[in-house]
Amino acid sequence: MNQIKTAALLGLLSALLITVSYWVIGGSGGAIIGIGLAAAMNLGSWFYSDKIALAAYGAVPVTASQAPGLYTMVERLAQRANLPMPGVYIIPTQSANAFATGRDPEHAAVAVTEGIMNILSEDELEGVIAHELTHINNRDTLTQAVAATVAGAISWLAQMASYSMWFGGRDDRNSPNPVGLLLTIILAPVAASVIQLAISRTREFSADAGAARLTGNPRALARALQRLESGARQMPLDGNPAFAPLLIVNSSAGDWFRSLFSTHPTTESRIENLMKLEQELPGSY
Repeated sequence: MNQIKTAALLGLLSALLITVSYWVIGGSGGAIIGIGLAAAMNLGSWFYSDKIALAAYGAVPVTASQAPGLYTMVERLAQRANLPMPGVYIIPTQSANAFATGRDPEHAAVAVTEGIMNILSEDELEGVIAHELTHINNRDTLTQAVAATVAGAISWLAQMASYSMWFGGRDDRNSPNPVGLLLTIILAPVAASVIQLAISRTREFSADAGAARLTGNPRALARALQRLESGARQMPLDGNPAFAPLLIVNSSAGDWFRSLFSTHPTTESRIENLMKLEQELPGSY
């Protein structure tokens, strides 16, 4: 049922892209271009989702000799989860965050910031890595990357619509509808964010639960989430907002308006779920 819901939401996101193209570019030609864009975005995300997301945050690949502690941790947890070894990346920033990406477990990557390695203890970082590996195992990484790429295209078209309103001057049948342009500028980015929210929120709870089971230590991930939310308020991770759903915590936690449309559940609710799991898991600590 969750996969059917996700497929429907991704279809809705693509339909929104086609509609936005119709209003921005104008007429049936705009709709045709929108169909082409939606197809290209979905196909491109399928094959290049890992490269797109990693480039969006400036992630740098590392080897076992360059980051032995991190690499060994990822390798150990991947083996425990029966997953192929993903690529390991470090994002050169003191912001504290992490994400996973890739179209399937055989083409996956885990990226962490320098900041997250500085502020988390070993068991807390292990909980974060286990969370990201669960996303890979559940194939959330492809879904989130496709949604992020299409949503990014919608935001770009909305920006083009804004420029058209200010600098356009044509007055012919092929010109974009001004009412449609205005609605696109105001509503399209919000609608894309809401659809991403619906896709991502339940997946975060599932990844938290998977991490708790993989490590047997739900409390460590709960502590990590508390630290990361505090860090996000002080130093948000810069990057394309369309890729924010990939991150383990909302990168703009201190911004009330943006948090309202956050694709992540509240940290409090995630911690509450983890504490319930602690009571259920045998041998957890």
